[in-house]
Amino acid sequence: MSADTLVVVPARRKATRLPDKPLAMIGDAPMIVQVWRRAREADIGRVIVACDDAEIAAVVEDAGGEAVLTAADHPSGSDRVFEAVCRIDPDARMGAVVNVQGDLPTIAPETVRAALRPLNEPEVAIATLAAEITDADERDNPNVVKVVGSPLGPDRLRALYFTRATAPWGDGPLYHHIGLYAFRRDALSRFVGLPPSPLEKRERLEQLRALEAGMRIDVAVVDAVPLGVDTPADLEKARALLS
Repeated sequence: MSADTLVVVPARRKATRLPDKPLAMIGDAPMIVQVWRRAREADIGRVIVACDDAEIAAVVEDAGGEAVLTAADHPSGSDRVFEAVCRIDPDARMGAVVNVQGDLPTIAPETVRAALRPLNEPEVAIATLAAEITDADERDNPNVVKVVGSPLGPDRLRALYFTRATAPWGDGPLYHHIGLYAFRRDALSRFVGLPPSPLEKRERLEQLRALEAGMRIDVAVVDAVPLGVDTPADLEKARALLS
């Protein structure tokens, strides 16, 4: 566990496809508490939940966690994370901030830890995750974001682009991007201060804003994509996995 790493789990109550998603029960606890537990089990730093609703904060605190109430109108999870970080770390003493999405109740703690590894390289501003695509249906699915990158080793890429298209062309693996990020503290501040970029708006992928601004993103390749809960069917899968 590092004293200069802050793990933030953003959560908002008004999800369109699954209302009250953070409060949905999975096993013995609401989903947001399950995600908080996985983040704690990663044992990489202090964990807080950044949320827009007092009831979400209350269930986290009742479970022994720490919650920060943020504005309800943030355009993205990264903006919500940044508001919470500024409250917790106003003097910018933290070295790294890990953003763990609040809808990943079954994520393995070692997957969370993997996101920090690329930050060992001083040139890396942001780190994220990907897994090799093994399901043929995912190759052409625009809802599956692919990362195009230069291999730096057997489990590491330098990101060149993120896309909903099938890319790159030709023989070789394709990688399913996992939206969990580790930022250097100053990189997070710079990122949220940038305006939305042309490719970000076209692909609807905010990480392209960082690449277009010249920020380096490296990718740790992990074994599998964690289950993200976006629909009632996903919720039932998560309940089965954690039963």
